[in-house]
Amino acid sequence: MKKSIIKSTGMFVPPNLITNHDLEKIIDTSHEWIVQRTGIEQRYWIDPKGTTGASDLGFEASKMALENAGWAAQDLDFIIFATLSPDIMFPGSGCLLQAKLGLDSTPALDIRQQCTGFLYGLATADAYIKSGLANKILLVGGEVHSSGLDKTTRGRDVTVIFGDGAAAVCIEGVETKKSAGLLSSSLHADGNLADALMTELPASRLQCRFPKDIPVDDPRYFPVMDGPAIFKKAVRFLPKVINESLKKAQIDLDEIDLIIPHQANMRINQALGQFLKLDDNKIFHNIQKYGNTTAASIPIALHEAMEQGRIGKSGDVVLFAGLGAGLTWGSIIYKFL
Repeated sequence: MKKSIIKSTGMFVPPNLITNHDLEKIIDTSHEWIVQRTGIEQRYWIDPKGTTGASDLGFEASKMALENAGWAAQDLDFIIFATLSPDIMFPGSGCLLQAKLGLDSTPALDIRQQCTGFLYGLATADAYIKSGLANKILLVGGEVHSSGLDKTTRGRDVTVIFGDGAAAVCIEGVETKKSAGLLSSSLHADGNLADALMTELPASRLQCRFPKDIPVDDPRYFPVMDGPAIFKKAVRFLPKVINESLKKAQIDLDEIDLIIPHQANMRINQALGQFLKLDDNKIFHNIQKYGNTTAASIPIALHEAMEQGRIGKSGDVVLFAGLGAGLTWGSIIYKFL
């Protein structure tokens, strides 16, 4: 039976490093305030004078992943691009990335699942491989948040959280009888909670997507978040969905070598570890360096964890988990071949 095997990873962040102290210069905040509430110390933003989109960051990450896999772009059967910040309204960033890779017929799919985009994308890639529709898949999570943030004191609670970045994963169908690849996946959504984390405008449901009576700096053009509500949902839903995946995979929590959660807030991930009664070294954190890169956060963390040798050996088991806008949440258990 074919198993979906991660062959390689790659990542890229723009060179424009923004520390908390840099933000102190433009909005009423402080390094201590940001660290205490989020754990974030810095993030990377694109050059504000350029025209860099999510597909550009994804292209750089994809080149690294393809090289690490020993693949040429022409080897790809399918491209999946997860993002909430597409380069343009349409077409999707997956098609833009496909062209940048020098391809002209390889199918490309965009996924708009925000913070759980990588989880939904990985589950989709697994389904395509197991169904025989594709065998070599490039899964990319890429975000450019900085150009859509309210960089005033009014928007500080959200602005300090987000960073730009991308990561790519090469996934291949491999015939093996070994217990490997995706052992289980659990995905959920509740659209009744959509307004807890959203950007309202521009909106196709309006006759004028940019209402003439609303100024361009209106808060509805920027992301808004009910932080306490998201925190409560995360610490409640994530342990449940993790246990759901463990039950599906028929393994115990102590068999997991590393948990890689979505990097939304250090406090959420620490609370998750406490709830599951895990040692600190069992949960991977890098939000302090990159902030919340949404669909890119889990694959960036996966790339770094593998680079550090914390996972990647045959038999290693990693658990991915995340919750975000939608609301959507989920977890996946993966075992290295």
